[in-house]
Amino acid sequence: MLALLIYGTYGAASLALSAETLHITRITVTGNLRMSKGEVVALLEGLRGESMVTANLEGWRRKLLSSPWVADAAIRRVLPGTIAVSVSEREPMGIARLRDDLYLIDQRGTIVDQFGPNYAEFDLPMIDGLVSAPGDAPTLIDESRAALAARLLATLARRPDLAGRLSQVDVSDPRDAVVILKNDTAFVRLGEDAFIERLQSYIELAPTLRERVSEIDYVDLRFDDRIYVKPVAAREGQRGTAAAGKKDVARSSGNGRGAKGKEPAARSKGVAGDEGRAARGGLEDE
Repeated sequence: MLALLIYGTYGAASLALSAETLHITRITVTGNLRMSKGEVVALLEGLRGESMVTANLEGWRRKLLSSPWVADAAIRRVLPGTIAVSVSEREPMGIARLRDDLYLIDQRGTIVDQFGPNYAEFDLPMIDGLVSAPGDAPTLIDESRAALAARLLATLARRPDLAGRLSQVDVSDPRDAVVILKNDTAFVRLGEDAFIERLQSYIELAPTLRERVSEIDYVDLRFDDRIYVKPVAAREGQRGTAAAGKKDVARSSGNGRGAKGKEPAARSKGVAGDEGRAARGGLEDE
């Protein structure tokens, strides 16, 4: 009798597990914006048809996380026969230039996908200098440099009028964010904090600076009481960087004392030069 009872219990359990209502017949997807439902379901190929009771949902979740677009995911059972999938996608912060290729990257410096015509709708700044050394793997992003870029862009996001003017960012020096604005050619050195105040200051002073220096190589705003302006001609052996207090510049007064500084990266590839190097170090008095 005990054997018959055990056999009956086992048979009933097997019958229940094989019942149509306890098999996965439907997968719903929410939270997807860039990825289509078909792309999400394709990552779960083989889940449909499994038992609702015994399916390893954590294993399938890890498979979803293998997609570069998926930052997080949750999977739950919904009777009868339905698996509900909720995904959180990565949010690209910029277009990283890594060697000769372009990639979408998120706020953590994670590569989302290679940038191409299919992402032309993204109006994002170009980011250079993310690879710490020329010998590193082309997709090995330095965390401190990515963090500086993310902090800069997150701060400027509070001022859409400023963020919308950003064209390129160079973080070759993890303590000095260098930017280029749209319809401008000057490198603007912002340091590692007070991004909004410094960039707003440059925009307000730019017309006066252009009156005094027709072709600007870079403007250094890291020193809050003074600004440094280096003309393009200074690279050809002429006088070095001009320095003046912000109030003096606003009043279009004299140039102040001269200075000479290390030169930012070449323009041949945007903000960064051939190896993505930006200017480092301070400015020396003449």
